[in-house]
Amino acid sequence: MSDGDVNGELPGLLAARLQAELIAFRRDLHKHPELGHSEFYATAAVAARLQKAGLAPRVLPAGTGLICDIGDTEQEPGAPAVPLLAIRADLDALPIPDTKMVSYRSTVPGSAHACGHDLHTTVVLGTGLVLAGLARQDQLPRPVRLIFQPAEEVTPSGALEMIEAGALERVEQIIALHCDPAVETGRLGLRQGPLTSACDQLTVLLDGPGGHTARPHLTTDLVTAAAHVALDTPAILARRTDTRTGLTLTWGRLETGHACNVIPQHAELSGTVRCLNPDPCQDTSTLVRTVISDVATLYGAVSHVTYRRGAPPVVNDPGTTELLRHAMTTRPGPGAVEDTQQSLGSEDFSWYLQHVPGAMARLGVRPPDSTTSHDLHRSDFDADEAAIRTGVELLTTAAILAPGHRNRKDKAT
Repeated sequence: MSDGDVNGELPGLLAARLQAELIAFRRDLHKHPELGHSEFYATAAVAARLQKAGLAPRVLPAGTGLICDIGDTEQEPGAPAVPLLAIRADLDALPIPDTKMVSYRSTVPGSAHACGHDLHTTVVLGTGLVLAGLARQDQLPRPVRLIFQPAEEVTPSGALEMIEAGALERVEQIIALHCDPAVETGRLGLRQGPLTSACDQLTVLLDGPGGHTARPHLTTDLVTAAAHVALDTPAILARRTDTRTGLTLTWGRLETGHACNVIPQHAELSGTVRCLNPDPCQDTSTLVRTVISDVATLYGAVSHVTYRRGAPPVVNDPGTTELLRHAMTTRPGPGAVEDTQQSLGSEDFSWYLQHVPGAMARLGVRPPDSTTSHDLHRSDFDADEAAIRTGVELLTTAAILAPGHRNRKDKAT
């Protein structure tokens, strides 16, 4: 049975043999997680499988991330450029331990695929193999570009690197999937317009002269100052911004002190600032700096704030969202679409949408018989591998149904 074996009236069904191969591929990636900008193993594995299928993937110069075109992309002299549909996956893992007791548990201490990127990569790889089979049979109506991106979880993100490398050249539309453990396997969550939030990174350094805990009145009680910055800043921001913007500051780290009887000289806090509506949040950096300075000064501490802009919200194009809806309801077998809510999570897929229209859907990965949901970014997160079939057939069907360029052979006939 070859790559892309199809059956039934609608091409693009995932053959059982290929499905089994993809499950094994996903488990191998899960055992070998790699953090942002170090995804050499995953990049090489994807490239090798695409080459085996007769394709010509192009690995980025840094050795992580790759681009692969499928179908007839050649341009006749004087003819307009052939537009492409792009399908994007992300390769990187998270710096957290894998606590699941499964045969494919991470073999890398302190690293795990706890956000489903291994499944994203597997689904897009499987889609590419099926589409390659369709292209060989002249059943692929338009050329498709696969984008396997590094470093989604870090800032600056790999999306910007891919765009700089030309990933969006001649692309007129882009689609992607993201695992959602709140959605049952076989179902798809869709939303037109904003799907995620903007997410910025914040680091605060607090300084004071230090001293003895017996005489806090003679120095700056830096632990108290850090505690008030952590507690008061989010509360004050909530009263200085329109609540409809969804602005929220959440701390992820606070470090200070080394001994129980020593008032430290330094403290450090870091966290994220998220906003559902990006337009009113353009001055967030100035506001956050002002509030932190005011609170720190009140307790005698000197503050130094580093505010790093992150990805903007993913804003789904209505037409592309409907393409995914149509593909999900047209593909063979059971499948259902549900409306999904905007999340305060962030996704650097949004950078692609600054250049071309596109949409991201939420792929259900919760087993139908499960009564619990292991959220993303948890050390025990896992995905139902039956979702691989749903994802591949969905993306394949979307590529077949997408409007736009039809190959020249079809035009000639």
